[in-house]
Amino acid sequence: MTIYEYPHRRLNPLTNEWILVSPHRAKRPWQGQVEDIPDEQRPTYDPTCYLCPGNARVGGVQNPKYDGVFVFDNDFPALLPTLGDTSHIDNSHPLYQLQPERGICRVICFSPRHDWTLAHMPVERIRAVVDMWGEQTLDLAQNDWLTYVQIFENKGQAMGASNPHPHGQIWATERLPREVSKEDVTQRAYFEQHGKTLLSEIVEVELQQQIRVVYENEYWLIVVPYWAVWPFEVLLIAKRAVAYLHELTSEERDGLATALSAITIRYDNLFRTMFPYSMGFHQAPVNSGPQPHWHLHAHFYPPLLRSATIRKFMVGYEMLGTPQRDITPESAAERLRELPSERFS
Repeated sequence: MTIYEYPHRRLNPLTNEWILVSPHRAKRPWQGQVEDIPDEQRPTYDPTCYLCPGNARVGGVQNPKYDGVFVFDNDFPALLPTLGDTSHIDNSHPLYQLQPERGICRVICFSPRHDWTLAHMPVERIRAVVDMWGEQTLDLAQNDWLTYVQIFENKGQAMGASNPHPHGQIWATERLPREVSKEDVTQRAYFEQHGKTLLSEIVEVELQQQIRVVYENEYWLIVVPYWAVWPFEVLLIAKRAVAYLHELTSEERDGLATALSAITIRYDNLFRTMFPYSMGFHQAPVNSGPQPHWHLHAHFYPPLLRSATIRKFMVGYEMLGTPQRDITPESAAERLRELPSERFS
């Protein structure tokens, strides 16, 4: 048996945190929770959906009859661009600190079709979403008090999506989010020491070893990261060390759209279901000066473990000690890599 078959720890260089891998546990019987498979039969248009074209949203605003990508300010935002009186804040105790936080939250509908996901959409339609992500980053960065633009998607009921219509979100914040702040520190330190980005080195190693590669094209690489926590987690990395989505060339945007189609189709094919996940891009901070250490990438965190009805839970030791996984990243990558490139029907 190799070390990959015994319990071991792996370091995540992007966060400087360790995870526990326990491959032998993949053989244990499952008597835990079994999920219901969500109904995948949806109409192309749902008159009750507050994201479909022409429909009224919960707050009463009516959507235009859009036929492409549609963006609007979130009707129930987690952050607000203006705050009330903050003079009463008491930070006199060093253990009880409070900071007001401003931000702008937007919703981005990927398609007018209610029954589509990224895995169903033609590549040229996904390219329009990629373009909008870049446009929104530039637009939000015009607010000089913002420092970060977080683009993400929660797909499926298992990831808390409140509406099945294909959509994502954009939260722009006054300060760096926690996970981004971790990656900022590690990427900056690596760049200062080696003169190149940390993820450039990761791309080189993964292309040499090939054991965790799921998909690649001329401009993008998708791997199950060496330090993956979620069973079929992947990392989507630009092969060029570009910092922002809006800095991508037209060819790189085409490549990104193709890569997004490739991974979401493979996800759906894995358990022949609309595969749930949370996905988000990590790009450089905005309004923060030059960021040569930042390297554009996206994380996909899917919860499914053994089938469409059995999911991974982060509980017990993972919440109190260290995140832990059963199947190795190498075996997960092999399964994803060998799946068909056409979505099941």
